[in-house]
Amino acid sequence: MSTPERSERLREQHKRRLAWMPGLYYRLKPKHLSWAEPWQQALQQAVSEVETVRFGQHCFIAPDLALFAEPGRDIEIGDRCMFAAGSFLHGPIQIGNEVSINHGCSLDGGRAGIRIGDQTRIAHGVSIYAFNHGMALDQPVYQQGVSSKGIVIGKDVWIGARVGIVDGVTIGDHAVIGMGAVVTKDVPPYAKIAGNPARVIGDRRTP
Repeated sequence: MSTPERSERLREQHKRRLAWMPGLYYRLKPKHLSWAEPWQQALQQAVSEVETVRFGQHCFIAPDLALFAEPGRDIEIGDRCMFAAGSFLHGPIQIGNEVSINHGCSLDGGRAGIRIGDQTRIAHGVSIYAFNHGMALDQPVYQQGVSSKGIVIGKDVWIGARVGIVDGVTIGDHAVIGMGAVVTKDVPPYAKIAGNPARVIGDRRTP
């Protein structure tokens, strides 16, 4: 294999690594940023040209990230946000600064929307749905009306892997959601919660 061919293969593998571990993007040396920054600018511009998505400065998106935002269902993304491979986001969604969404997450804003505060971390496989179906027995579930109250997630929140968050929930600033929890009620600021359904098991301010 020639040197140029090897260099190209290494670069493509580097892109793949970044897509699954986007935190590495912010540690790249200048020689790698020289190709990574134009690559990211092109990806984000391509999305913005066909969807109502607005990116802040210095964001990272995996090439296969699915962002869908029709007019009226905008997605607004702050600065230095990163989105890993295999995730799906459907507006309306508002995302603050320095938010990370890891691989395999699914977020749908319904009608009322999802709002995520600054510096929140969302681990892999998290599901956040700001809508719900009716469950009356007079017709099949798929024919039921859909309601949407919206979901609010505060700043500096840590949401563990495979967490589910249902419509109507507000999660306070600095809360921690344990792996696999199903959040069906509001979460106080600083709370540690876990379980299905999730319940408070501690407070970050308590050693």
